[in-house]
Amino acid sequence: MKFQKWNIRPTPEDTAEGLTAAGYPHLVSQVLAARGITSAEEAAAFLERDHRLTISPFLMKDMDRAVERINRAIAQGERMAVFGDYDVDGITATCILVDFLQHRGADCLHYIPRRIEDGYGLGKDAIQTLHQRGVRLLITVDCGITGVEEVAYANELGMDVVITDHHECKEELPAACAVVDPHRSDCSYPFKHLAGCGVALKLVLALAGSDREEAVFSRYCTLAAIGTVADVMQMSGENRTIVSRGLDSIAHSDFIGLHALLREAGLADKAITSVQIGFVLAPRINAAGRMDAADMAADLLLCEDPQRVAGMARQLCALNRERQDVEQEIYAEALAMIEVLPEEERSALILSSDCWHQGVVGIVASRLSEKYSCPSFMIHLNDGVGKGSCRSWGGFNLFAALESCADLLLGFGGHELAAGFTIEEKNIPAFRRRMNQIAREYWGGTEPVSSLDVDVVLNHPGRVTLEEVAALDLLEPYGAGNNRPVFCLQGATLERMQNVGQNRHLKLRLSKGPVQLEGIFFSASVEACGVTVGSRVDAAFYLQINEFRGNRSVQLQMVDIRPSLCCSGREEESLHLLERCLSGEMLQAKEIMRLQPTREQCVRAWRALQQLVPAEGVRTDYLPLVRQVAAAMTGSESFLRAAFALEIFRERELLRCERQEEQVFLRRSDRGKKVSLEESIYLRRLTGGADPVK
Repeated sequence: MKFQKWNIRPTPEDTAEGLTAAGYPHLVSQVLAARGITSAEEAAAFLERDHRLTISPFLMKDMDRAVERINRAIAQGERMAVFGDYDVDGITATCILVDFLQHRGADCLHYIPRRIEDGYGLGKDAIQTLHQRGVRLLITVDCGITGVEEVAYANELGMDVVITDHHECKEELPAACAVVDPHRSDCSYPFKHLAGCGVALKLVLALAGSDREEAVFSRYCTLAAIGTVADVMQMSGENRTIVSRGLDSIAHSDFIGLHALLREAGLADKAITSVQIGFVLAPRINAAGRMDAADMAADLLLCEDPQRVAGMARQLCALNRERQDVEQEIYAEALAMIEVLPEEERSALILSSDCWHQGVVGIVASRLSEKYSCPSFMIHLNDGVGKGSCRSWGGFNLFAALESCADLLLGFGGHELAAGFTIEEKNIPAFRRRMNQIAREYWGGTEPVSSLDVDVVLNHPGRVTLEEVAALDLLEPYGAGNNRPVFCLQGATLERMQNVGQNRHLKLRLSKGPVQLEGIFFSASVEACGVTVGSRVDAAFYLQINEFRGNRSVQLQMVDIRPSLCCSGREEESLHLLERCLSGEMLQAKEIMRLQPTREQCVRAWRALQQLVPAEGVRTDYLPLVRQVAAAMTGSESFLRAAFALEIFRERELLRCERQEEQVFLRRSDRGKKVSLEESIYLRRLTGGADPVK
């Protein structure tokens, strides 16, 4: 079980049926209703995909100054350099601007820093190198907003700088010719959620002029879509337009390197969705930057030689496989470190090592944040200095938190959800203490709980058809604010499961009534999934279509699986009988016989609890606990009698038992054999005072 809590949205069935009656597919209607869409008109507005960007780029502060300086450089033949970040957003932003400028006849080169040698953002060494290569105008994309000293250095060398970025601004802005960032406090641009490639796109639209806007947007929307999805930007407003248009256009993109990468990734001739960009395409582009070869990805996307792109795409995919292996090693080491952390250092995870690959720690931080439900900070150490990557969880604002620790840092940058920083190794203990204190205050003194938001419970799994699953594409593109919908089956039977893919993944089959559904659970195994074949489970998943050897079938892409918190009809009837007994209601003889446990059953129930409940106590889900105790008992009515045994032990003070919704807190007492079960009020009620335990 990956998540401690599932937040299952109630689906207004009347609303969902009304949307279905209005012509929307059943599953789409269920998702829309769960997300607060109440009418066909609202549904149409929500699903509408604009194909044009209607906000003028010149509403962005300093856009006019940026356009004027770049146009002057083109006219005068000045050499320019586009300086981009090494992630997918930065690489696509770089390619958009470089391609546009070169097609305008500009003398333009690009520079993407090496993650390990150069670090994040503008660097003085890189600026000096570019100056020596004759660059007189430096344009940043997806970085530079915090480069006050670096821009000042460039100015001293006689270089002008235009900053374009989308990250949070500090109080002091660089002294550049233009600083274009929608997060500037004095910027009136109405949409604040553009990615770095989105800002670069707006820049080239401004440079092109309104009469060429459609042609320019058509050429670059696909690259901007890839960067926007990869940077997990809010999927609304202009981002929804960019990504929708980009997905529609990807098959016709002018960038032959992109087509080569699609072929190498197995996506050629397939309809591309935001999910495939996020989980297949983007990681391959990102691998270049993470493995210190970001130029490789940019060179591939900009390459116009059909003879070279296939080999470059193969290299990129090989780098991604190497990145995956390194990531697994670091992740395993991080888990071992966390196991020995004291409790006061678990509100925010701060881990460091001089053995970790600097380019991969950010991905591991993301995995740790999801697993442990807290912000995570992974630090690569080298010669007494650490370079860290951090990822948020639960709305924790990383940029604000790093600002609160600025006196302990050599530098930092980023935004609320992801950031980077540099720190002296000697300051890490103080940083760990302060960041954990900030996190504890944010959580209000309570420990965060990993939670999964479930959109729709499938009460009619028979209606999950190929056509219905395909229709979910109407909800695309997915991203922050419009997440891919999570569905749930409650009280399903786990028919079978097996490890696949060199034991790295889990294949399974679930049934609910007459319906059987196949599922794949990535990065899971039979041994670690916490459920057994034949057991009653709740399953959370995405719905997708699996294509194999020409056959298409519905497949569940598992998100989580747990012992079911949903009663079967028999269990519900048993718990109702138990409730009647506990309330003192007179029972029939046959009901008494069903409830009355044997001595052996009580002994087995207690032994099971000794295994399940540690000395310090445990908070667990009630129904799975009763099923586990029942599985250890012999004889008939094991579920009913296991639930009854828990109440007997509680009443005799052998067990502290506190119910809270679906969960129960249990702690065993040390009274043991000093307690006589025969004195239980509940048992004596069944037999009129006689010894009830045979």
